[in-house]
Amino acid sequence: IPDSGHKYYLQFTTEDYKSGENAGSCLATVLYPKTKSPPVVNIKCTRTKDQKQIQEEDNRLYQKIRHQTKPIIGNNIPDSYGNIEPALEPAWALAVAGSSYIMWEKSTENLGYFMAQVKSVKQWIRKDDFIEFDYTVLLHEIPTQEITSCHMRLTWLPGHPLKVKYFCASENQGLEDGSGVESGSATGILHERGANF
Repeated sequence: IPDSGHKYYLQFTTEDYKSGENAGSCLATVLYPKTKSPPVVNIKCTRTKDQKQIQEEDNRLYQKIRHQTKPIIGNNIPDSYGNIEPALEPAWALAVAGSSYIMWEKSTENLGYFMAQVKSVKQWIRKDDFIEFDYTVLLHEIPTQEITSCHMRLTWLPGHPLKVKYFCASENQGLEDGSGVESGSATGILHERGANF
């Protein structure tokens, strides 16, 4: 698009990150502006699971975290052999959802990211019903092969948007703040700037 940037039309299928099952198909347009702002994404998905099933899965994950006898604390997830301790799987699941916001925000036409590892995670105990975690995540940059370390604070309650605040070590800018627009599956993302921990 003249003076705006390149626009892409995509059709793709999604899969459940844990089971590998088909989770639905999507149509999307992605505009990479000429400025250094995030891509503009319009997406429409057809899910194989209905909303009630998604809410039930979100609720199971939430209850598993809420019923821990002590706060979740962990390092190096997965470990050097690719293993994840069962007790840390809920923290890993939320890290996948939260870091997807960071990867979307930082991606350009020529750079992409995937989460390589959760370096550390710590759960904060709150007086309300929300759950909150501090993470240090390592993102693998493609094609440069560089590893970027990001601090991420994630807050979630089923039925409410997933909220993510982050700061990446390679950036010389302020803290970023994002929040999802649907339940804990973080299927939609809104963008805000200028937040503080």
